[in-house]
Amino acid sequence: MKLPVASIVILALLFFCSFFGQWLYHVSPYELNKDAILLAPSLEHIFGTDRLGRDIAARIIEGGKVSLSIGVGSALIASFAGLMIGATAGYFRGVVDKGFVVLVDLFLTFPTFFLLLALVSYVNASVWVLIVIISITGWMTTARLIRSESFAITQKPFIKILRIAKMPTYRILLKYYTPLLAPIFFVSVTFGVGGAILSESGLSFLGLGIVAPQMSWGSILSGGKEVMDIAWWVSFFPGLMIFLVTLALMNISNYLQSITNQKQVQE
Repeated sequence: MKLPVASIVILALLFFCSFFGQWLYHVSPYELNKDAILLAPSLEHIFGTDRLGRDIAARIIEGGKVSLSIGVGSALIASFAGLMIGATAGYFRGVVDKGFVVLVDLFLTFPTFFLLLALVSYVNASVWVLIVIISITGWMTTARLIRSESFAITQKPFIKILRIAKMPTYRILLKYYTPLLAPIFFVSVTFGVGGAILSESGLSFLGLGIVAPQMSWGSILSGGKEVMDIAWWVSFFPGLMIFLVTLALMNISNYLQSITNQKQVQE
């Protein structure tokens, strides 16, 4: 599978524009203008304006910081938690593994999005709160993959020799398990970023995510649902950003997964 250059370029541009775009586009995302309400895209307002006269492009740049931070932060935490929990279950097996199965089944009993709704309803949403909550509901898939691979690693002769030699468990896990499990971890991160952004967008669309004065792509998209029939651009452009990030990350994830599969076949 060829390197997804287009996806990498798109993702890099979106990250650059979100975190450094305000230095190039000198328009306030908070400024209200009663004379520029629901203006269509033009040279003055490249993505148009919303119903309060705020520039959509400036708000997408500002909201991108929040959406991408939540996506990357949640994916890293969830994938790392899945790596630690899954590797531990696969290494120790027995009672530890049975406890792992019970824990995962408990989380999977509830649909992920409804579990998100339940958790968010008890706390005031913020960037860090959403990162933690989305992480709590997103580690199970990674953990199950890691556990399955850890079982195979545990059966390798050199691992059995190391355990007989009474090498400390933490050294075995860090020195030998981590490099072998790294490909799954990186695939999980790239896949998880898109999922976390979609989760945050869904919550914001329902009014349970990021609240004013903060903004995210999901909250901007939600703000345009009431004027969608007369001002399509208010929801279209933040939705386009979410689509591009998710599509780019899926392509990159598929590429990393293909590399991992090739290595496994060669082994």
